[in-house]
Amino acid sequence: MEEYQLVKKYYGTQTTKRSGVKLINHIDEGLLILDKIGASDIAKKAYCLHPIVQSDESLSENYNFDFTLVDSKVLIATIEYRSVANEYLSNKKITSIDEIRLSPLKDVNDMLIADKIQNRKDFEVYHKQTHPRSAELGEYFKNWLQKLQISESFYQDTIAILKKN
Repeated sequence: MEEYQLVKKYYGTQTTKRSGVKLINHIDEGLLILDKIGASDIAKKAYCLHPIVQSDESLSENYNFDFTLVDSKVLIATIEYRSVANEYLSNKKITSIDEIRLSPLKDVNDMLIADKIQNRKDFEVYHKQTHPRSAELGEYFKNWLQKLQISESFYQDTIAILKKN
């Protein structure tokens, strides 16, 4: 898949600062989750691209990135994902999950499912015991998964699949 090759080249051999895990692992595990939930190819391709434009900094830095070979629906889903995901970050306090906006696009909501399950798994494996904002991050993931209607049993089943791979 062209989009996977683009993000793989973009990441290179980079690893996460805290855990030392290769950045591409986030994409690999997210794609497994997207397979599990029966997501479309558009969602999978857009998920591959999302890190390239996720933050304001990466969007600005990669404004001239060559997306020539990427389908316009994939680009739309990638940018919509960025918009929705960035509206509720872990440093934002909410009083109700109704304050979390989901996308009108199923592909984007499927991407959010993959991202939040994968991120929560990494948080629990690498950071929960030592992160200074552990309580806030735990609440953040709980809120997202509740909003996305992901049960704890589905989360645990999905994590078991990730551990096998």
